[in-house]
Amino acid sequence: MIFVVCKQAQLALAQSCTSLSNYSVKWFCTKPGRAIQMNRGAKEAGGQYIWFLHLDSRFESGLVSSLLDNLKRYPERLHYCLLTFIADGPAAMPINALGANLRSRILAVPFGDQGFLISKSLFEQVGGYPEAVAYGEDHLFVWYARQQGIKLKCCSVPLSTSARKYEDKGWFKITCLYQRLWLKQAWPEFIRLVKQRYF
Repeated sequence: MIFVVCKQAQLALAQSCTSLSNYSVKWFCTKPGRAIQMNRGAKEAGGQYIWFLHLDSRFESGLVSSLLDNLKRYPERLHYCLLTFIADGPAAMPINALGANLRSRILAVPFGDQGFLISKSLFEQVGGYPEAVAYGEDHLFVWYARQQGIKLKCCSVPLSTSARKYEDKGWFKITCLYQRLWLKQAWPEFIRLVKQRYF
C-alpha cells in the first residue's frame, strides 16, 4: 500500500504527475508541513515497516531488492540509500551527490531525500518527525534516532531525486544555504549525542 500525503492545493497536481497506476494508493490531505504529512502517512500505514520517499524519487527494482536484503539482516536499524540526482538540474549536481553520500556514510547524517526505511515500532519510539521546526525535520529525525541508540544502514544502490530547485534558485546559492542550515541544526544535536554516550 502506498500513502501519498500532501496539501489540498497540491492534490490534483500530485495525482496527475504521479504514475502509481500499478499500486494500491491512498491519498490524504493535511495542513502544510512535511513533518505533518509524513507523520500522517505513518499513522495510516498498517504494515510493519515504513519507507518514506519524496514524490520526485526514482528507483529501479535492484534498489528494492537491496533494501529488503538489508532489512532482513538489520531489522532494528534506520535504512537509507546512496543519492544521485536526475539530469534535470545544473551540471555540478554530482558534487552534491558526492557530498551527501560522504556526509551520510562518514558522519551518519543522511537526509530525507535518501529514502528512510524503518520499522513502524521504531518510528513511534523515536517520536516521529518533529512538527514544530521551521526546517530539517528529516535531519532531526536521524539525530533523535541515533540519540536513542538506533544504528543506520546504507543501501549501496542509489536512489535518484530531482535537482530542479537547484536549477530554479541557483546551484551555488542553494548549496551554500543547505550547508549552513544543516550544520547549524546539527551542532546542538551532536553535543546531546556526545553527552548521552560519554557523560
